[in-house]
Amino acid sequence: MTPLEERIGYKFRNSLLLAEALTHPSLSHEAQRHHFDYQRLEFLGDAVLQLVITEYLFRNFHIEAEGQLTKLRSRLVSREALKMRAATLDLGRYILMGRGEEASGGRERTSTLADAFEALIGALYLDGGLNVAREFILTQTSADLEELAEKPVDVNPKGDLQELLQSISPHSPIYELISQSGPEHEKTFVSQVVWEGTILGKGTGRSKKQAETAAALEALQLKRWEKKREEENA
Repeated sequence: MTPLEERIGYKFRNSLLLAEALTHPSLSHEAQRHHFDYQRLEFLGDAVLQLVITEYLFRNFHIEAEGQLTKLRSRLVSREALKMRAATLDLGRYILMGRGEEASGGRERTSTLADAFEALIGALYLDGGLNVAREFILTQTSADLEELAEKPVDVNPKGDLQELLQSISPHSPIYELISQSGPEHEKTFVSQVVWEGTILGKGTGRSKKQAETAAALEALQLKRWEKKREEENA
């Protein structure tokens, strides 16, 4: 296995695919003769990456609407995010490129690293199939996916709810764990948020924090405190 194959934990059956994924277009331009490069594999890898991340978000984030899911996906597949994953693999050192491109800092360039990372995904897909590509993508993005589970949306529903309620009353909302089920590695938590004896919302998630966030989001949507205040003032 090559050092890169050892890093990613996969041995290519067709080594030419790996070579193609690691060849920068500048090599062909500088040599003035045709070489394959990673551009076509990048095109394919981008589509595979989008599919895998979209499928993961669809299956694991049950309360988010389409717009929120799109925002989450954008965070995971941004050029800067791809560059960071490529840097973690030290992908830049394996890319074949022209001397001029290398001298101008090509091995550290965001576009180069992001493109090569997508090309590597395309090569894995062609060599090993969708399951191999999916495992690679989810492994490389695991830290980001865990972070999304803790803070799935750009806004802060729990903070927003607390700020809103404290403008009405000095009492803070209380989060209660209702239930947890499933195997240890794939538990589902259900929480509710209670304020002055009223259940404002319930939520489900893969962690307690995610369930509480979902409960706060439902509370903000239902606005049950308004009905409570109307009854008190009647």
